[in-house]
Amino acid sequence: MTLYVPPHFRVDDREQLLEFVERNAFGTLVSSGAGGLHVSHIPFVAERDADGAIRLLGHVARANPHWQALEAADHVIAIFNGPHAYVSPTWYQQHPSVPTWNYAVVHAHGKARLHDEFELRDLVGRLAAIYEAGRPAPWRIGDQPPDYIAKMLTAIVGFTLTVEKLEGKFKLSQNRPVEVERVIAALETEGEGEVAALMRAHPPARKG
Repeated sequence: MTLYVPPHFRVDDREQLLEFVERNAFGTLVSSGAGGLHVSHIPFVAERDADGAIRLLGHVARANPHWQALEAADHVIAIFNGPHAYVSPTWYQQHPSVPTWNYAVVHAHGKARLHDEFELRDLVGRLAAIYEAGRPAPWRIGDQPPDYIAKMLTAIVGFTLTVEKLEGKFKLSQNRPVEVERVIAALETEGEGEVAALMRAHPPARKG
């Protein structure tokens, strides 16, 4: 599996890519193998070792056949999409021009293995801690009836994706340096502040 990334839009910094994944952690899990192509949309937890190794943890419904194909899959990839917005050629000072779309995406390739019961319970607890943080009365797995949690855990299957390659494509008008400020201003006017902020953080490369 390959991602077309022109040099203008390539991001290779692993720290930036991992931070992007953590901010946009609801991703798309895709695998291919003898059983065909499987796709699932799930929240991930990203973790990193002291040596820099990156893992992505997630779970799917046991009724979803995707989990049965994960460990034997030829290719497994998790896709994370960030803010995106339409860019009108009417914003440019150079004409003729055509419409386009600005966006940011990270692809994480690797190998998957399934979780045991302890790992799965820990994952559910970690996901709840992340998304319940700051709520007046957060839901905690330890506060639930043990029998209920045990039953619910049998309905899902957890996995860890050990990341072997990260690819980042941040298409943010870097190929049109004279238009960047005009596009940023127009996006902010239209309420697309997140995309405008990404453009400021990833300006065109300076020549020379």
